[in-house]
Amino acid sequence: MKKNLSYILVITVLALLTGGWGSYGHKKISEASALSYNQEMQDFNLWASFLADHASDADYRKQDDPNESPKHYIDIDSYYAFLLQGRIPQTLDSVTGLYGHTFVYDNGILPYATVATVDLLQHFFELNDLENAKVVAADLGHYVGDGHMPLHITKNYDGDETGNHGIHSRYESTMIRKFVDQIIYTGDSVSVVPDVTSYVFKYIYNNYKYIDSVLLADDYATAIAGGATNNDIYTTALWDKSKGFTTQLMKNASHSLTELIYTAWVKAGKPSISANAIEEYEMAHGSYLAQLTPNPFENSAKIRYSLIENNLVDIKVLDLSGKLVDQLLHENKSKGYYELEWNPGNIAPGVYYMVMTTEDSMRVRKIVHL
Repeated sequence: MKKNLSYILVITVLALLTGGWGSYGHKKISEASALSYNQEMQDFNLWASFLADHASDADYRKQDDPNESPKHYIDIDSYYAFLLQGRIPQTLDSVTGLYGHTFVYDNGILPYATVATVDLLQHFFELNDLENAKVVAADLGHYVGDGHMPLHITKNYDGDETGNHGIHSRYESTMIRKFVDQIIYTGDSVSVVPDVTSYVFKYIYNNYKYIDSVLLADDYATAIAGGATNNDIYTTALWDKSKGFTTQLMKNASHSLTELIYTAWVKAGKPSISANAIEEYEMAHGSYLAQLTPNPFENSAKIRYSLIENNLVDIKVLDLSGKLVDQLLHENKSKGYYELEWNPGNIAPGVYYMVMTTEDSMRVRKIVHL
């Protein structure tokens, strides 16, 4: 499991990502989760930029992993039980037992995947494996965000059944990208969630009522724009009609993410999330790569790393597409602490990733060259 998640980390940090609430919306939700951190969670601010930067990693995996896509939605109104009673079986075993594996996965497993991700996060906290805990927490942010996006919880996800074809991307991507800076909200107090399954399904059921609100906003904006749906008049009208509930949905998503992370952390015994704890964990597992200093930087930056045993060390700089920008080191090193300096020379300013690999570990740090 750990090896697979480390691989996911390396793949996903090297991509420009889209999806879900749109990359802008997912980043906003995960970034703003810090607004609800209580006093106990202050060390989680060390994770804030990581959770935001990797909020759409799960979308990227859909291209290569056929098992990923069903985790991002649930066509809950495909279930007769939901239409009749307003709820469905809340464990994956029970729902597949009643409806069959094919039906369930064809209609998405978003809430079940969310609950499983909380369990996995707690597991890594219990192991004090903060590297993989961060990766899982970033995925959790994505699934929680999808659960608060009304068009991810209905079979009418793109408006085809109501004459609103194409509304999915117009709402979650085009509109959010244009107005994300106007989506402003505060945090709320958090507490331990006693029943994670009920908690997740409760917000899914509650958010279902906003589907009609999105469709009505689309009808309104289309009318204002004279039937067009691809111009600024339409997008602005869509925002004007939907900004109230859209902001509330994203606020609720940010708060739910914090509350679920907090719950997993508390149930795992509240392991230390301090910078020293991260260094101690990485050192105990072969190597530690510090963040560049300074970062951002202009002319040069110091790189510090350490090894718990003799090892072949490879340090390189990659751009966001994964292309090699600079090879800094590739040689055998004895255990100990090291420092080297990176002078980017003619390399263009931008965001890059520094990747250090040894025979048994891999570390990735985001760097900004001004």
